Amino acid sequence: MDHGALDLIEIGALLLGIAILSRIAGRVGISPIPFILLGGLALGEGGLIPIDHAEGFIAVGAEIGVILLLLMLGLEYNARELIGNLRTSSRAGLLDMALNAIPGIVFALVMGWGPVAALVLGGITWVSSSGVIAKVLHELGRLTNRETPTILSILVIEDLAMAFYLPVLTALLVGLDFGAATVTVVVALASVVVILYLALRHGRWFSRMLWTRNAEALLLAVLGVTVLVAGLASEVKVSAAVGAFLVGIAIQGKTAVAAERMLTPLRDLFAAVFFLNFGLSTDPSHLVPMLLPALVLAVFTMATKVLTGYLAARKAGIAEAGRWRAGFALTPRGEFSIVIAGLAVGAGIDASLAALAAAYVLMTIVAGPFLARIPDSKAFTRWAKERQATRRERQRPAGDALPGVASSDAASIGMHDGTHE
Repeated sequence: MDHGALDLIEIGALLLGIAILSRIAGRVGISPIPFILLGGLALGEGGLIPIDHAEGFIAVGAEIGVILLLLMLGLEYNARELIGNLRTSSRAGLLDMALNAIPGIVFALVMGWGPVAALVLGGITWVSSSGVIAKVLHELGRLTNRETPTILSILVIEDLAMAFYLPVLTALLVGLDFGAATVTVVVALASVVVILYLALRHGRWFSRMLWTRNAEALLLAVLGVTVLVAGLASEVKVSAAVGAFLVGIAIQGKTAVAAERMLTPLRDLFAAVFFLNFGLSTDPSHLVPMLLPALVLAVFTMATKVLTGYLAARKAGIAEAGRWRAGFALTPRGEFSIVIAGLAVGAGIDASLAALAAAYVLMTIVAGPFLARIPDSKAFTRWAKERQATRRERQRPAGDALPGVASSDAASIGMHDGTHE
């Protein structure tokens, strides 16, 4: 059979399979992400039916999926909101690094993999998956919730930190001298600052330049600029996801509204390809020896992520249920963790690290969408209300009149328990 025909058959079969899995997930009432990941695991290398012809499409489609997920997330906010959130969440970012990177570092040292591998595993356990979290927030209708800017701030701090971390890690892995490593880091950080400055100062001009009533031209312009900036950001060792996100916050007004409406179907398509690609790239036979260590690490660091989100949301003045939503939403790791592990294995670090990373990421990325739904359950909502009411009662001055306080508490709890908490 013609090679091109085989490519089309495989791509069509994969997309149809994703559609079937998504419908099953919809019937069950959960996110399709775990189903797509497990489907990819069954079809990838070492799986039941290896994919031989569609690898190129899937690889490029997965990259576009991450770019679109972060672009769409950026369209929800403007540059001034981002700067404000980064300022208020800087301590949360430091807490995030301490709570989630240190366990990975300690774990690698205990396994006897050495200091460089410890730095690698610390990065893997530190950074949440912006792509998965963006998808989950969209599916659960939480993009406008009060805790979402806090989640976003932590993700952006992590992604921006990767602009420093990845060049340093690459320098250590390939043995660059101090001067070359310094130049790489400076170029990466300068690129982030320049892009953020342009978004903040010239976002309106940029939006007017892109705007047109021709829907096709607007779609191509926004998509083209985003992919171009993402590629340039990746070239200077800044995450492509960061570049796409900054393009999103630079687009404002009616341009942002129209772009979001037109890009939503494309985002859903390529986001599904991204999750499928992760499953396809994982060999199930390599995961077995590392399942138990990965499970221990996953349980511990998912708990530390929940604590990170809870504390950050509390500092931002979010009520009880919103704090837990922020914490559970941050648990999945994904694209950055796999990139970091790939760099390490390519440089000759212990291959067991790659298997551990794959098993670890798969566990968190499957568990994350389920955990994110816990705060929406009736039992959890009732518990959160009771917990907040108890805390307010303890904080009530002794001389307050009870009926007035009770009324105030009830109003406050009701106000904070809506979809925009």
